[in-house]
Amino acid sequence: MKIKTIEWLTDQGKVKLIDQTKLPHTFEYIVTDDFRVMCDAILRLAVRGAPAIGVAGAYGVVIGANSLKHKEIGSFRLDLRSIMAQLRAVRPTAVNLAWAIDRMGRVLDKQNDVESARTALLREALALHAEDEAMCRAIGEHGAGLLRDGMSILTHCNAGSLATGGMGTALAPVYVAAEQGKKIKVFSDETRPLLQGARLTAFELQANGIDVTLICDNMAAVVMRKGWVDAVIVGADRIAANGDAANKIGTYTVALLAKHHGIPFYVAAPTSTVDHSLTSGDSIPIEERSGEEVAGFGNVRTAPPGVNTFNPAFDVTPHELIAAIITEKGIHRPPYNFHDIANLK
Repeated sequence: MKIKTIEWLTDQGKVKLIDQTKLPHTFEYIVTDDFRVMCDAILRLAVRGAPAIGVAGAYGVVIGANSLKHKEIGSFRLDLRSIMAQLRAVRPTAVNLAWAIDRMGRVLDKQNDVESARTALLREALALHAEDEAMCRAIGEHGAGLLRDGMSILTHCNAGSLATGGMGTALAPVYVAAEQGKKIKVFSDETRPLLQGARLTAFELQANGIDVTLICDNMAAVVMRKGWVDAVIVGADRIAANGDAANKIGTYTVALLAKHHGIPFYVAAPTSTVDHSLTSGDSIPIEERSGEEVAGFGNVRTAPPGVNTFNPAFDVTPHELIAAIITEKGIHRPPYNFHDIANLK
């Protein structure tokens, strides 16, 4: 089962994406030509995962451009910049969204008329999407070399095809290893509070014929102590120049557990996720979401009324806990120095 998280409908001039808030019980698409709907989809996690929201942001710029009626490039550029700012601000932690919007902005700046701008922006969004697919495959090829037949992997949150424009980041090595004939087992943390591991990773792996076992977040230590986990692979939403990596809340805990049990902890992400302007993870902005996500799930409240909540969406894993970072350019090991992304080998 090949899941296309997001795609451009050329004949309709619209974006089609899976509404991941409905999974795994309902497989439903959002089809839109309204950039405000795209903003909402990114905000409420109908589309999520750093690479996927980068692609979504690029398509959001395209449909935003198509909605403007201006014929003069100056006013068109001004209003489209406002739309791009709204898209860029929806989720602050995942650097891919800002990276994609900025890339679209550079294309916009080079255009001299409205129609050429619309054409160039669509071309750039499609190219960005295609690059994301190729990036996923490359991460999978590099990462699969770390996996032996019969290994068991633990992952946190969802960094598979549902989180990207291709086969995924953290799950790409698993998929490529499976193509190579290796039997790989995956333990999927449920990933509180929104259960992306339970709802999305387990769904995706099961659909693709991968042996997956779902566990609660607080069971990771037990399966590690039993010797059932050979490696941990997670994705990332932003990586600082020194290798500190922000990922879904709970990842730092998993990294500490892996270190204690002598299990290699790998981060898989594209180089577009590296923010070379940040010297360390201390500067990574951490999104805080509604406390209602912690106080219950869906429409069912599980906590007493009025209780205080704390709900950071991400945490930062220090680079010293990371055995290797897998990108489309290869496997990077400590000491990490991502200041010059262009020269990464």
